[in-house]
Amino acid sequence: MTIKLWSVLGNSQKLDGGAMFGNAPRPVWSKWIAPDEQNRIPLACRALYAEGVNGKRVLFETGIGAFFDPTLRERYGVVEDRHVLLDSLAAIGVAHGDLDAVVVSHLHFDHAGGLLAPWQQGRAPELLFPNARFIVGAEAFARAKAPHPRDRASFIPELCALLEASGRLEIVRGERCDSLGSDVRFSYSHGHTPGLMLAEIGGDGGVVSCADLIPGRAWVHLPITMGYDRYPELLIDEKRAFLDDKLARGVRLFFTHDPECALAEPTRDANGRYATCAPLAELSALQLH
Repeated sequence: MTIKLWSVLGNSQKLDGGAMFGNAPRPVWSKWIAPDEQNRIPLACRALYAEGVNGKRVLFETGIGAFFDPTLRERYGVVEDRHVLLDSLAAIGVAHGDLDAVVVSHLHFDHAGGLLAPWQQGRAPELLFPNARFIVGAEAFARAKAPHPRDRASFIPELCALLEASGRLEIVRGERCDSLGSDVRFSYSHGHTPGLMLAEIGGDGGVVSCADLIPGRAWVHLPITMGYDRYPELLIDEKRAFLDDKLARGVRLFFTHDPECALAEPTRDANGRYATCAPLAELSALQLH
């Protein structure tokens, strides 16, 4: 069965540029993404919707969603108060109840918050996607259940229990999962958070969701990491191996957080510097062969 891909925007964010670019100085990173008067840069929370993955309709990532109360929404720079992901899915004719599976690379709120219904005063958090399997890596799930003090604020306290209670949680421990079969291969990164799960769709010549290993085109440069990364040097080593593999096999890069680019091809010059080419702002029924 042919696999087709759509980029689907969720709620957008504005975060401190210095935090997003780690130890890179502002004169360097501000050439890539211009900051506002509060030193914040615009960031997408983009998901990837796929049809025909092992005969299923699958969403990769869910963005930050609209689960925050108004105070926290302002603190974390969430721009819109509605659940943009649901609107974006509806625009391509997909309701959240239509999905067969939802894959999340890790359970930080800017990737998993979209799993939850929009915030309402006095209402407990509840899951969306009532017919979907929730596919999460084992190590990432364990981290969310027992976070380190450094990253505890990045997780949603109620989410793990909701996923377990759904009866539709599928924990992944290797390269494949039962629901998605041979159409999706998972690899793992540990520099940003333990067990970050990177989903590659379609094999050689396909597309890989880069999640927070490479949030956008600017982070393809090897030395560039985020202040949020737990082990920057490890992440750089992982990024090099990841990019070399994708270059060798013609796999394109899908970016979650790049504000202007959904997909690009990796490149490497004679000096070993990595970059991208052939950027696409959005995907609409992109067909994988």
